[in-house]
Amino acid sequence: MADFHIGKNISSLVPTLKIGLITYHHIVIGDSPQMLKGRLQFFQETLKVELESKDITDYKGITEWRETFKKLNISPSKYRPSAEALYRRIKKGEPLPLVHSAVDLNTFFSLQYEIPMGIYDLDSLSGDITLRLGEENETYDGVNGRINTLTGKIVTADSSGPFGSPIVDSTRSCVHPTTTSALHVLYLRPSMSEAEANQLVAAVAKMFTQIHGGDASYSVYTE
Repeated sequence: MADFHIGKNISSLVPTLKIGLITYHHIVIGDSPQMLKGRLQFFQETLKVELESKDITDYKGITEWRETFKKLNISPSKYRPSAEALYRRIKKGEPLPLVHSAVDLNTFFSLQYEIPMGIYDLDSLSGDITLRLGEENETYDGVNGRINTLTGKIVTADSSGPFGSPIVDSTRSCVHPTTTSALHVLYLRPSMSEAEANQLVAAVAKMFTQIHGGDASYSVYTE
């Protein structure tokens, strides 16, 4: 994979920010195995019961990413971190749709670790990858079916521009059943120690390759 950088416009405001990157090769994506479907359904049911007596902000990962957005002058009430959006859907009683094994597992991880995560088709990306704030007039077609304005929001970008975000990802970089190489971006909790961050990223990489085969390499990046 090409080099990865965290832009100064982010690291200057959140110097403890950590990003986990996992690169997968020779993977096979398909329908989610019953084991994953079962765990995802059970987790949603468990969370729904919990959320009847707990508030969204009782979850440390959710709260920490809300605070991170505030530090970057992004309103977390107007633009939800994707993990929080998942929790809010479950609280409303809206089941999360099954897509395919890569997306479903990414959803499971995001719920489990309370952090935004994105999985991208590596062959659709080119050049160095940068985490930065969106520039004036930057937009992309999002997986939410809308054209998303990216000005001032956190984005992951390659040489062609932004392709992902901890809010909503682009259609350009979606993984599909034909994807054989992928990039996993984990927007880790800034408070995590480097050892904790590496342990979490390693666990994600291990489970992903257990389901999809192939091989994985990973790193944790700070400023």
